[in-house]
Amino acid sequence: MPSTRLSVVVTRRLPEPVEKRMSELFDLKLPERDEQMTRADLIKAVKEADVLVPTLCDKIDAGVIAQASDRLKLIANYGAGVDHIDVHTARQHGILVSNTPGVSADDTADMALALILSVTRRLPEGFARMQAGEWQGWSPNALLGGRVSGRRLGILGMGRIGQAVARRAAAFGMQIHYHNRRRLRPEIEQELGATYWESLDQMVARMDVISVNCPHTPSTFHLMNARRLKLMKPDAVIVNTSRGEVIDENALTRMLRAGEIAGAGLDVYERGAEINPRLRELKNVVLLPHMGSATLEGRIEMGEKVLVNIKTFDDGHRPPDQVVPAML
Repeated sequence: MPSTRLSVVVTRRLPEPVEKRMSELFDLKLPERDEQMTRADLIKAVKEADVLVPTLCDKIDAGVIAQASDRLKLIANYGAGVDHIDVHTARQHGILVSNTPGVSADDTADMALALILSVTRRLPEGFARMQAGEWQGWSPNALLGGRVSGRRLGILGMGRIGQAVARRAAAFGMQIHYHNRRRLRPEIEQELGATYWESLDQMVARMDVISVNCPHTPSTFHLMNARRLKLMKPDAVIVNTSRGEVIDENALTRMLRAGEIAGAGLDVYERGAEINPRLRELKNVVLLPHMGSATLEGRIEMGEKVLVNIKTFDDGHRPPDQVVPAML
């Protein structure tokens, strides 16, 4: 008799090629509408599934995991970050966790550069003026921005994404500086032309642009707090394509409004979709709806990694992208 196929519950709609392949391999359950699951929906899912495929919007905490049936053995996260999953509790319940690392580095780095250019060259203001039909022709002093070439870029977090940002910024003539939990190997520093700062405070105080590219962990929560934001030069800008919790959003908003920081480009926010309404009022801020990894190619690659993790697990082996608490 044929073996029973794994029951796989996916919390959000995925690109069509990914869903099609999943349905061929597993007993797949998809939501009817592409909406974030409620907590009750998540609890129902962990009671029914052999494998749960959540996204970064789904909070899989200890309370949800405690409701899981004995059949749930794998949480195959669709995304690299797993700060929304209680990995420790999952392991205590005999549930493995996997993710999709390394897929979105280039896509997110592209967005970081787009934000740097958008803020320094005032692109949204120009776009808004054109959309409103207010442009009256070229003027020597209209919408003057700043040149990125020669500016000092301080990268906070020099993993895959940070290094991809460095390569792109160097092509624009920016000077590359970085702070990281661990210093890069000399040959990588030389390749990137990057200067290491052991002191984050000293780096922040001397940079023209700060790019946040570190994950959200207990040690990075509000790493850019009010005190550290005040170290930035008044003509400096900050961009964040990593996790919103790394920056104290209220403090950043106050300083942007007061002109103590020249500008910001944000793709992520401290409270998810609940954005500080005062940020929307500021002309020196570019706000994006978490688009850093939003390419069709990247999202399909993420799905392929999820498929490999589930199929490898189904075959009785350790998922290649298994996350263990020691890695966090």
